[in-house]
Amino acid sequence: MKELSKKEDILSLYEKHTNRHTSFIFIVLALSAFFVLVGVSLGSSHIPLSKVADVIIHKSSETASLIVWNIRLPRVLGAFICGCGIAVSGAAMQSLLRNPLGSPYTLGLSSAAAFGAAFAIIVLNAGSLQSSSSDAVIINNPYIVTLCSFAFCCVATFVIILLARIKGATPETMILAGIALGSLFSAASSALQYFADEVELASVVFWTFGDIGRISWSRLGIIAAVVIPVCIYFIYNSWNYQVMDAGDETAKSLGINVERCRMEGMLVASLAVATVVSFVGIIGFIGLVVPHLVRRINGGYEPGLIPSTILFGGLFLLISDIVARNIISPTVLPVGVLTSFLGAPLFIYLLLKGRGYW
Repeated sequence: MKELSKKEDILSLYEKHTNRHTSFIFIVLALSAFFVLVGVSLGSSHIPLSKVADVIIHKSSETASLIVWNIRLPRVLGAFICGCGIAVSGAAMQSLLRNPLGSPYTLGLSSAAAFGAAFAIIVLNAGSLQSSSSDAVIINNPYIVTLCSFAFCCVATFVIILLARIKGATPETMILAGIALGSLFSAASSALQYFADEVELASVVFWTFGDIGRISWSRLGIIAAVVIPVCIYFIYNSWNYQVMDAGDETAKSLGINVERCRMEGMLVASLAVATVVSFVGIIGFIGLVVPHLVRRINGGYEPGLIPSTILFGGLFLLISDIVARNIISPTVLPVGVLTSFLGAPLFIYLLLKGRGYW
């Protein structure tokens, strides 16, 4: 009777987690659809929501249609997809390293990817640098930029993995290593800027702020082609991460190749981060903030956490970009600046709480 009661309690807890995450996903999907329309509607030229819906359904050649289809729709969809990629990368890094402060930003991967992109643009001539604030960087060869970003992301990833494999390496040690890596690649980026001319310097600095406005339909297609498979990969492996949360030895006893799973996961996360950063610049704290907010709402059940984090990350960056575009209108604030303002207080809170928050 006791064993039967225990099984019923486990099933009840499983159903509770599943229902909570399912409800959360449907709510986030509904909010995302609404804020996509809001994001397309708001701007220097206001378009009513009813008009936005009509333009999307019945495409025409009038001015409103041109604004919606050529400027605002790729921007809001790009914000959502970039948010999905950054957030799921942060959630995966926290699970793989069992480190509550793990994220592309705090582990130095964003800085590494930014250096790779800047290197490709300045040294390899993969992009044309402009002095216009509306389009500071025109990427001529996005494939070279993404590959360079990914390569330097991998360098930072291998260092983190190496530290994770060292006996006695603590989460605090890995975070300090991430800070050191971030400083190293920031210094390398500064060295590139030192040898740049005035226009190149201004353009690269503007590019590193993080701006969704430079996304076009073609760039959105490339980002989506990378981020969507990455999200599917992490959803598929979410059960492995749930088992790994109990410890490496437990996971190995259940047949999981922990080293391979951790290495593959970090590389896949690096690919997503490199792709996003190479097109929109550094957008900090999304990978740290969103997974913890989802855990605060729904708990740390990995098979539900991963898809919830993906969608909530997209919604979070979408709303942030809408606020950044309209908070001091007509001036458009780079969304990377706003997310840093929002993420810094939570980051300090997590540092103060330590492991107890996890």
